[in-house]
Amino acid sequence: MKPETRYARSGDVNIAYQVVGEGPRDLVLVPGWVSNIEVFWEEPTAARFFERLGAFTRLVLFDKRGTGLSDRVDSIPNLETRMDDVRAVMDAIRSPRATLLGYSEGGPMCALFSATYPERTAALIMIGSYARRIWAPDYPCGTPRQEWEEFIERTVREWGGPVGLEARAPSVAADPRFREWWAHFLRLGASPGAGRAVLRMNTDIDVRSILPAIRPVRCWSPTPSRISWPGRASPSRTAAPTR
Repeated sequence: MKPETRYARSGDVNIAYQVVGEGPRDLVLVPGWVSNIEVFWEEPTAARFFERLGAFTRLVLFDKRGTGLSDRVDSIPNLETRMDDVRAVMDAIRSPRATLLGYSEGGPMCALFSATYPERTAALIMIGSYARRIWAPDYPCGTPRQEWEEFIERTVREWGGPVGLEARAPSVAADPRFREWWAHFLRLGASPGAGRAVLRMNTDIDVRSILPAIRPVRCWSPTPSRISWPGRASPSRTAAPTR
């Protein structure tokens, strides 16, 4: 059964969220790029993933500001501002402390929250995520800037269809039903302009400097895609940076 959608206040912005399960531990799932918490439930693999998590936790789903069912904003703010969406949702459900699970762009947001509010963070889980988006001499695993810019423009140009699915979930990229759902999910997750704005904001993400302040953290990497999809990842390594 699809959970009820409610709203939390983050400053002047309304953040849409849902609560799944009544487990003893709170788990906040921070989405990547764009999302729509109600359309998520129309995809069986996503629904099963959420139901399994909700079987042993109090799972919290939400749409970041500017996306999904949350308020639209004039421009997509930086990661520090968007991080407050997590705090607002936790306050709304009266959660003093939670495990944070972020995939893709949601990972660095969770990392920043963990470093900023260690007393409210029980653990950090990152799926198919990154500390920095763009390649640098000291970060060779990043995406080359030109390649990323081309990806942004292609995404906006092809918006309305199942754009980016081959990179995010190659195992279902040829599935007509999933392709239709993915295109629908993106259209109801953001406008083409908002999708571009989020991707451009991601260009500047670099949270490497705060990582030593976080412990413990569980890192996951997607197999075989370059960009993560919830429920389609496998654990790769565990990292516990020291203070």
